[in-house]
Amino acid sequence: MKKLGKIFLGLLVILGLISVGSYYYLKENTYEPSKTALTTSKKAIDNKEYLFFKSPKKKLAQQHPIIIFYPGALVEPESYSVWANKLSETGYDVAIVKMPLNLAILDKNRAEKVIEDFPDRTFVFGGHSLGGVMSSRYVSQNVTDKNKGIFFLASYPDKKGALSQSKIPVLSITASKDQVLNHEAYEEAKQYLPAQTKYVVINGGNHSGFGAYGEQKKDGEAEITNEDQQIALVNTIENWLKQNGW
Repeated sequence: MKKLGKIFLGLLVILGLISVGSYYYLKENTYEPSKTALTTSKKAIDNKEYLFFKSPKKKLAQQHPIIIFYPGALVEPESYSVWANKLSETGYDVAIVKMPLNLAILDKNRAEKVIEDFPDRTFVFGGHSLGGVMSSRYVSQNVTDKNKGIFFLASYPDKKGALSQSKIPVLSITASKDQVLNHEAYEEAKQYLPAQTKYVVINGGNHSGFGAYGEQKKDGEAEITNEDQQIALVNTIENWLKQNGW
């Protein structure tokens, strides 16, 4: 029995070390917001589980869906503050969801906290990279009149988040210099998107340019500034929202 106890204790120690090591590995490889993004994030209401950029155009925003956004893997939510704030200034409330360990795959239902806080509103979802995959899983598994649409930033749905039979509007935005996105998988994933999907390419932009967190490993070199990509992103999303009557 003593021998078994020592073995059990040893296994617990090993598992503990692995957990601690994994935690620090993730922390070391997490992308932090730029100074501009961090400063801009202070304009948001921090509800612990999400950052909420409340539009200054209150009456207009009440008529529009709330944007619920899922960050990319290992990217801190504040990194998307620049475009989120700009979009809020046009009349849309934007909620950037905080994910456990900055990994959307650990909780695809994170949007529910926002939905619970605003029971009388409708919603449009969005996600960057892995965030888009998990956002589409949530939308495909929670079909309701309140969930109006979804947009993907350098992302696509997988089979578990298939939207091919859905009637909701879908926007897919990519960037011409993005070398992080698996373009072959992106093309194959179009089978999971509905016929009404709108595709837009930001010329000169790259993967990390969908946020403001510096250069991402293995990404292509952008031919436009991060500021220009943020502006192009906001204009594209805003135009799509308006085209759908939101």
